[in-house]
Amino acid sequence: MDFSIRAANVEDCKDITRMIMELAEYEKMSDHVKISQKDLEQDGFSKNPFFHGIIAEVPEQHKTKEGHTKVGYALYFYAYSSIKGRTIYMEDLYVMPEFRGKGIGKALMSKVAQLGLAAACAQLNFTVLDWNKSSRDFYFSQGCFNVTSDQGYHCMRCEGEALEHLAQP
Repeated sequence: MDFSIRAANVEDCKDITRMIMELAEYEKMSDHVKISQKDLEQDGFSKNPFFHGIIAEVPEQHKTKEGHTKVGYALYFYAYSSIKGRTIYMEDLYVMPEFRGKGIGKALMSKVAQLGLAAACAQLNFTVLDWNKSSRDFYFSQGCFNVTSDQGYHCMRCEGEALEHLAQP
């Protein structure tokens, strides 16, 4: 199947928002999504963006029954490791279900890796849900490893009232 991978632009935010909602439904996290199309436009396409994105697009003849040609995306940002130096973090990798198994997810992840290497990043980091065996198997097939089981790191988070409390002097 023909598809292309390109840098996301502000006009893609509507479709990225749609696919974020699809991903959240798949991950049983729909109630947790708090961002809007406007947030994406502001946070990804301002003078100092908080994230970057890439889009997978198919030609018109392969569009979905709903008329979508944008069928996948990845969001990423640059970070820093005190041990490894420059890193790239892939926040999301998503391909619409009817387009999976056609190399689109691999192409998106490969592009994120290329961008990381071009920026002299030493590693690509991301998370995957423990119950998502098909995604874990895909990542393992790409040479990725499980940092939690192999090195004992756990992903931690502080948000909401706990974050407000923590920020108090």
